[in-house]
Amino acid sequence: MNRLQQLFQEKKNILSIYYTAGYPNLGDTVTIAAELERSGADLLEIGFPYSDPVADGPTIQASSKQALDNGMDLKLLFEQLKDLRKSVTVPVLLMGYVNPMLQFGVENFCKACAEVGVDGCIVPDLPMTEYEELYKGVFAQHGLSNIFLVTPQTSPERIRKIDGLSNGFIYLLSSSATTGQHLQVSENTESYFSRIADMKLNNPTMIGFGINSKETFDKACQYANGAIIGSAFVKALNANDLSSSIRSFMQQFKP
Repeated sequence: MNRLQQLFQEKKNILSIYYTAGYPNLGDTVTIAAELERSGADLLEIGFPYSDPVADGPTIQASSKQALDNGMDLKLLFEQLKDLRKSVTVPVLLMGYVNPMLQFGVENFCKACAEVGVDGCIVPDLPMTEYEELYKGVFAQHGLSNIFLVTPQTSPERIRKIDGLSNGFIYLLSSSATTGQHLQVSENTESYFSRIADMKLNNPTMIGFGINSKETFDKACQYANGAIIGSAFVKALNANDLSSSIRSFMQQFKP
């Protein structure tokens, strides 16, 4: 059993935090990870920046641009993460777009993930059929989970297919908008979350996009195994007082 599977077996109301590698400062990546674990995060998603982050809202787009301007790329990220497991024990995912991964080489990428102790990846624009036909074996060889995204428009047939290909969790987007929107739990949203719950999927689920407060986190946890916070955390980071800004943000969830 890997770290990700163990987490979902042992905990409920899982709090996952996303942040961008190399932001606010180039050397902050592992510092933020360690401080988040100390402050109570159950799962970390480290974004590798890309120049055209189509699914991201203004906050994460800006953090990606700053990280790229700082000099962050995948080669440097893996160098930064080589001592990750000396200070971080919670599961860690890398999240980003397929273009940098292809440029790095998918096999090289997966091998590097395994070497530094990364547990899986979220690559929103990697087509499911391409993953299944070309890369599933490489991910499995290196013990990596590939996390698929589901939207309110995803068909039941596709969700079942995703469930069959998954071995970590399924990422439920609260809407089809970009990141950074406020979670609006309307009748339609509740119907969507309930529909997914009624499918009795084999994999746990996490809700993301729009989770920005204890209230929205608790609401999401009513329908899933936990929730993912990204834009709200990135916005709260203070480059001049990193540890304090992380602890202050996390206190609302883990007092």
